[in-house]
Amino acid sequence: MQHGMTAEEFQTVIDRMLPFGQGFGFKIESLGHGRAVVRMPFSPVMTRPGGTIAGPVTMGLADCVMYAVVLGMKRDAVMAVTSNLSIHFLRAPKPAAIIAEGKLLRLGRRLAVVEVTMYSEGEEEPVAHATGTYALPTQSQAEGSAVP
Repeated sequence: MQHGMTAEEFQTVIDRMLPFGQGFGFKIESLGHGRAVVRMPFSPVMTRPGGTIAGPVTMGLADCVMYAVVLGMKRDAVMAVTSNLSIHFLRAPKPAAIIAEGKLLRLGRRLAVVEVTMYSEGEEEPVAHATGTYALPTQSQAEGSAVP
């Protein structure tokens, strides 16, 4: 049986191993079996012309949530890497925090497939939807990785 990270352990990963996530203030709100929620507070440095949050920032949040979902299932997969990410921008995010909810679709020996739906805080309609695949480390790669 494989054991995943807790929300607190994944927040430590953000704070110590993901400088971009720390820079954007990513905060793990929940992490459970095959699910994760990450909050990204609003900052004016995230905006693009028109005052909306820039696409690359939203994509980075989606990727972080996918990573959280994977590590929530397999704590030894710290060396997992994104092998595919597809995103649909559904509407312009308001200048507010973005809440990203991730869900595991499939976990295999070599790949994990995850989906993420993102919302402007306080809004019911999603602003973006992403799917992605993570390549999982081999046993020898996992043995060489340090979990905080």
